[in-house]
Amino acid sequence: MLAVHFGAGNIGRGFIGNLLYHSGYETCFVDVNSEIVNLLNEKNEYRVVLAEPNQEEGTIKNVRAINSASNPEQVIAAIAKADLVTTAIGPNILPLIAGLIADGLRKRVEQTDKPLNIIACENMIGGSSLLKAKIFEILTTDEQSQFEGRFGFPDSAVDRIVPNQVNVDKLMVKVEPFYEWVVEEPKIIGEKPPVKGITYVQELVPYIERKLFTVNTGHALAAYFGYYFGMDTINRAMENKQILELVEGALRESGAFLVEKYGFNEEEHNKYIQKIIGRFSNSYIVDEVTRVARSPIRKLGPNDRLVSPARQYQEIVGKNPEYLLKGIAAALKYDYQGDEEAVQVQAAINEQGLAAAIEKFTQLDGASSLVKGIIEQYYQL
Repeated sequence: MLAVHFGAGNIGRGFIGNLLYHSGYETCFVDVNSEIVNLLNEKNEYRVVLAEPNQEEGTIKNVRAINSASNPEQVIAAIAKADLVTTAIGPNILPLIAGLIADGLRKRVEQTDKPLNIIACENMIGGSSLLKAKIFEILTTDEQSQFEGRFGFPDSAVDRIVPNQVNVDKLMVKVEPFYEWVVEEPKIIGEKPPVKGITYVQELVPYIERKLFTVNTGHALAAYFGYYFGMDTINRAMENKQILELVEGALRESGAFLVEKYGFNEEEHNKYIQKIIGRFSNSYIVDEVTRVARSPIRKLGPNDRLVSPARQYQEIVGKNPEYLLKGIAAALKYDYQGDEEAVQVQAAINEQGLAAAIEKFTQLDGASSLVKGIIEQYYQL
């Protein structure tokens, strides 16, 4: 079996490529990083190390790579023969590969009528659907009809912490032991890809929101509170009792509306929260707060990890959250000069005023009680 995977970075190698190998796939990585591509083709294997006391190590074999910038025709040929296509390249890059995948699918229909599933494994809601939309924009009406029944774009939710790292062995990746890969089964065309580690579900949105508003929300708040209290890494931030209480408080609030909205078992969800907090506290993963906190404008967006759970808590529980609003205020206080978006947020606050800046970035109604609560928490900080 051949899997074509876009993105040979740490997530691609340490998470998706790892599972593909253990499921019996040959993995062809597609990337523009010539150094990584050349190393993968030279060695045809790499090491994955678990960030835990035993530092358990495994070797991922049966891999190769293509530089999509210099050899797009090779990517097209690989897609034409693939049994599965996956991505882990970042939400902003997804539209940029749509043309190449479209060309690969065109070539494929010339050679076979075998169905193919394309799964975007990105830190976003509806990644595969977005990729499909961008691909279908390029197609003719006839091609759209032909592709619709032959190619599946099931959305997925992925979760594994793979911190920034610099290793002597450029291909080696250190990852946390925990992982989760949930895929929407109804959008699969043909047989389900036999990947060990995928959990297939009938409805994905509850799992996406559970992950986004627990893992991503908690991680971001650990970073913003950590920065505010002068901590340099996430695990050190979580050793601080005050930060731990702030993060736990926010996750209890997001958990309250998730349990009510989707019918999750409350006891099981509380266990999930504690597992997530344990992951943030892992001393074998050294993740800088400025890396996790980066891009605050995106994270302050109306549908992202800070504002959306605060709004949904108010709508579903019927009152304003406390800790989630503290977290939004901490994100607005994030003034790291090495982050271009943080600089833009501070400039907006200084030039337009706090209330206008909050309305601009969160798209909340400036007269709402949520905005008033954020302002109150901001000045308390």
